[in-house]
Amino acid sequence: MSRPRPSTLPHRPVSLAAVASLFRKGLLVLAACLPFTLNAEPAQRLEPGTMAARVAACVHCHGADGRAGPDGFYPRIAGKPAGYLYTQLVLFRDGGRSYDPMRHLLEGLSDEYLNDIAQHFADMRLPYAPPARPSAPAAVLETGRMLAETGKAAQGVPACAACHGSAFTGMEPHIPGLLGLSRDYIASQLGSWRTGLRHAAEPDCMAQVVQQLTAEEIGAISAWLASQPVAEPYTPLPAGALSLPIECGSISQPDDVATPEPAGASSAPEERIELGRYLAVAANCAGCHTTAGGKPFAGGTAIATDLGTLYGPNITPSDEHGIGEWSADDFFNALHHGRKPDGTPLYPAFPYPQYTLMTREDSDAIYAYLTSLPAVDTPSLSHDLRFPYNQRTLLPLWRSLYFEPGTLEPDPTQTTQWNRGRYLVEGVGHCAACHTPRNRWAANDLKRSFHGAGMIDAHWYATPLTGNAAGLGDWSTEDIVQLLRTGMSRHGTAEGAMAEVVSHSTQFLSENDLGAMAEYLKSLPPGPRPAATEAPPEDTMLLGNKLYQQHCVACHGASGEGSPPAWPALAGNASVRAEPANNVVLSLLRGGYAPTTQANPQPHGMPPYHGLSDSDIAALATYVRNSWGNTASPVRSHEVSPLR
Repeated sequence: MSRPRPSTLPHRPVSLAAVASLFRKGLLVLAACLPFTLNAEPAQRLEPGTMAARVAACVHCHGADGRAGPDGFYPRIAGKPAGYLYTQLVLFRDGGRSYDPMRHLLEGLSDEYLNDIAQHFADMRLPYAPPARPSAPAAVLETGRMLAETGKAAQGVPACAACHGSAFTGMEPHIPGLLGLSRDYIASQLGSWRTGLRHAAEPDCMAQVVQQLTAEEIGAISAWLASQPVAEPYTPLPAGALSLPIECGSISQPDDVATPEPAGASSAPEERIELGRYLAVAANCAGCHTTAGGKPFAGGTAIATDLGTLYGPNITPSDEHGIGEWSADDFFNALHHGRKPDGTPLYPAFPYPQYTLMTREDSDAIYAYLTSLPAVDTPSLSHDLRFPYNQRTLLPLWRSLYFEPGTLEPDPTQTTQWNRGRYLVEGVGHCAACHTPRNRWAANDLKRSFHGAGMIDAHWYATPLTGNAAGLGDWSTEDIVQLLRTGMSRHGTAEGAMAEVVSHSTQFLSENDLGAMAEYLKSLPPGPRPAATEAPPEDTMLLGNKLYQQHCVACHGASGEGSPPAWPALAGNASVRAEPANNVVLSLLRGGYAPTTQANPQPHGMPPYHGLSDSDIAALATYVRNSWGNTASPVRSHEVSPLR
């Protein structure tokens, strides 16, 4: 059943409790979207390569003037200051603002691309729709006007106009305009500042101001601002046009220059340090040891698994909290034997079952690099695992069953490039850690190496790397290199953890090393033949086709051919056909972008469709998995809900 699209949210008196409720229910949304156009005509094919096509995921949700939906209001972003938009995008990507759909959409995008997106919308000058007719009493509107224009001088509360301008247009580069927004959206924003659900860099000026307003005053300001027409041209004031009445930590000062931290005390030759830096990138050490927006290798990255949550430790040369007191022997012992300097066994979330294959020379190089970095005195976080996995005393038993230190001797029957590729894939890059199934004790099943596996810390499925059609059988070495370098290929897009690997690791590897990895991967034997699947129900395919025509055809084409490298083909896509269907379902629910890379600095995006029902998502996924020559099992609605 289609869902009606209301033009505005219903008007009602706003209390503080209601304001907090609006936030908790998800009314504070900046970009995740609902399928407001469920009954709309199919969209026209987008022209890849244009900025308009790249930000279609944003426009799908926000439209020209923002949109009111069943679960909230998506604000207008056209014409807002670029600095403000950029800051919000970074906060969503890095978790500074807690909203999973936005985080999923933006993860993997660089600061530079987020700035490009912000500038694109900041440069838009679109006319504003007239405001909704106010339902608040005249006295309430007058109170709102007084507060917005003059503030509460006796209590030291500045007027909205003092920071946002007398016309409430905002000021470049960080202060947004306040008009053209719905009353409930404004109220939810102010209420979230007041309740602490939203906060900013100290000193948090908005929190200071709103804490001194009553719930009734918040409601009055919201009602009055929402009732005001927007005078054209509605453009932000130039930077510095206003002298702000209070200090605000969210507005960068031009003389705020960070003091560089001293480098580590490594005495290793520059060549060894540089080799170590390259290998640390190839091993994607930052993926587990650097938090979003945090200091390099200071630890704290949460790795949520079915066994509990593990945290990447601090591996900077801090004497107290890092590896500052470790020797090169200690470091090699951790990689090769999976033990701390005192002999304590490490959890195999640290992929020493693969790192054990690394040479001593490469271990020493990584050690030299890490100890050349600035020390960060941040304590490592303790793991939070459930019983019995929190019993470290059981690790010796695990190791006796599933781990044996080893080396990787070159195969004289293969080329030098093939042997280099095997070393990078099986050792440094630890590809098997994700692409090989694990047993209930989290050990890789080596009898099924590279047969594909569910990610231990996510719902994504790491597809097979084997030589049949379910894996890389249809891929050329050039296709593999392209995906590792750009995050895109004619066969698909890097998503989930693989997008992070491309973004932070493989895009920076040399062409020779990427070619070596591709050569080795193409030599892997075929995996098991996929099991026969039942034919999908006809009514499911009909519904899926209808949904595809409404939401997908503009980018992926009538025959699932896509428009690579902008939008991948769905026909013949191994990730689409994979068993289980997690990847295609997650792509529909979360949307997202290919990772930002040097070769693809402005990737195209896909909006999330988490507003579709479980049955609609299942039908759409089933349709793309069984059209244009694809054959895969149907997706059931009960399989969708756990992935939301």
